[in-house]
Amino acid sequence: MKALEDKIRREGVVLPGNILKVGSFLNHQLDVDFLMEMGREIARKFEGDGVTKILTIETSGIAVAMAAAAAMHVPVVFGKKHKTGNLSGQMYSTVVHSYTHGTDYTVVMSREYLGSADVVLLVDDFLANGAALEGLMDIAAQAGARVVGAACAIEKGFQHGGDRLRERGVKVESLAIVESMSDDSLTFR
Repeated sequence: MKALEDKIRREGVVLPGNILKVGSFLNHQLDVDFLMEMGREIARKFEGDGVTKILTIETSGIAVAMAAAAAMHVPVVFGKKHKTGNLSGQMYSTVVHSYTHGTDYTVVMSREYLGSADVVLLVDDFLANGAALEGLMDIAAQAGARVVGAACAIEKGFQHGGDRLRERGVKVESLAIVESMSDDSLTFR
C-alpha cells in the first residue's frame, strides 16, 4: 500500500534494535481516517474468503483489526495478554513472545467467542518473527476455527516471519513490507 509506505517514510522513526516507531498514526496516536483506509484495503485482499471473525492480540493490533472488521462487517475477537477478573469460564491460551517488549505473554481468550463454525482472519499491526500470528493460529486451532490468512499493517521482511508463514501455505497480506531499515533509510519490498 503505497500510501502506508509514504506515511511510514514521513512519520516513522527507526529506533535501536530494529524498532520502527509509528506512534504518530498507528500504535499510540491513531489516525482514524487512515486506519479505515487500511481496513478497506485488508477487506479487499480477503474479499470472498468468507471471513466471519477477525482475531488479534491486544493492544496495538486492535485498531487495525477494528478497521478491517468495520470494512468486512464482522466482529473482532482479541486475545488478552493477562487474565482479568472479567474473564471467566473456559479459555483458550497460548504463549507468545513479543519481539518489541522482549518478553513472553500467556494470551487468553474466552471460548464463548470463537468456535468451529468460524472462518478467521488474523490481523496485527506488525509482523516481525511471526510469533503473534503463530499464537493466534494456535488459538484458532484449539477452537477448531478455519484460518483463511493473516493481514498485517507493517511487516519487517528482514526478520522473515512472514516468509516462514508463507512457506507453510498461510496467505499473508501485509500492507507495507520493510525490507531494510537504518537510522537514515527505509527500503520497502
